[in-house]
Amino acid sequence: MADITPAQINPNIPTATDLPVTSTGLFRRRVEWALIYAALLAFGVVVGAPFLYMITGSLKTNGELFSYPLNFFAQNPTMENYNRLLSGAEIPFIQQFMNSILVAVSQTLLALLISSMVGWGFAKFEFFGKRFLFIFLLATLALPFQITLVPLFLMMFQIGWLDNYLAIIIPGSISAFGVFFMRQSMVTLPDELLDAARIDGASEWGIFWRIGIPLSRGALSVLAVLTYLGAWNDYLWPLIVLRSSEKFTYPVGLATLNGLYKVEYGMILGGAFIATLPVVLIFIAGRKQLLDNLTIGAVKR
Repeated sequence: MADITPAQINPNIPTATDLPVTSTGLFRRRVEWALIYAALLAFGVVVGAPFLYMITGSLKTNGELFSYPLNFFAQNPTMENYNRLLSGAEIPFIQQFMNSILVAVSQTLLALLISSMVGWGFAKFEFFGKRFLFIFLLATLALPFQITLVPLFLMMFQIGWLDNYLAIIIPGSISAFGVFFMRQSMVTLPDELLDAARIDGASEWGIFWRIGIPLSRGALSVLAVLTYLGAWNDYLWPLIVLRSSEKFTYPVGLATLNGLYKVEYGMILGGAFIATLPVVLIFIAGRKQLLDNLTIGAVKR
């Protein structure tokens, strides 16, 4: 028997949607939204103020940067810091900037290949010790990089990779987080689809490239952004393995402007602003894909 609503018994009875909103409820709702927008505005100011000061500070001379009282905006804007930085008067910044692009792109592409292949193995194949290996993989996420730094450096020294980009790209592309992330995405793919491909004569390698990779584009895009950002901003490991200034990445190169007797704060701020632009452009271009796929693997299976 179908449920009978009060409106069907007596059409004159008002429903919840017909009840007028009281002035008190409307005022409370407006206050709540005002508080939310005020909190968001305050958060935006806290986050955006350092970035804005980085831009204005790069347009100041060292004398104005240390002037008192502090001026947030440049009183006499100048492009001297950018001219000296891009001309290579202090450091070969353009070369170091291109080095960072080479390292970050190479590391990202290789990390996507390795993480997707290993993640596919954990997600779609059964083999002896699979559970133990996966738990061991997750346990490595708890180890800070500083613990593996010395043995990794000794390994790079023994194989002759010091002052070589391979010492940055190869270790950085092997990511336990990347494997876990891709496994969580690929495990949700229906096994029936893979069985149908096997019946049609597709090889395991073909199934991976033609089904696994296309259906995991969302996870790959998120992992690509995260890996690129990590490689782009990495400072400690390139500082240890690179020796010549021509091979420095931009974080290491900018750090050399911080000398014992002289610190080029304006040039450092200018270089940081230039280095931030690719990251901002990448986020703007892929923000929808990134935000839509950040919750991959959040559903328990």
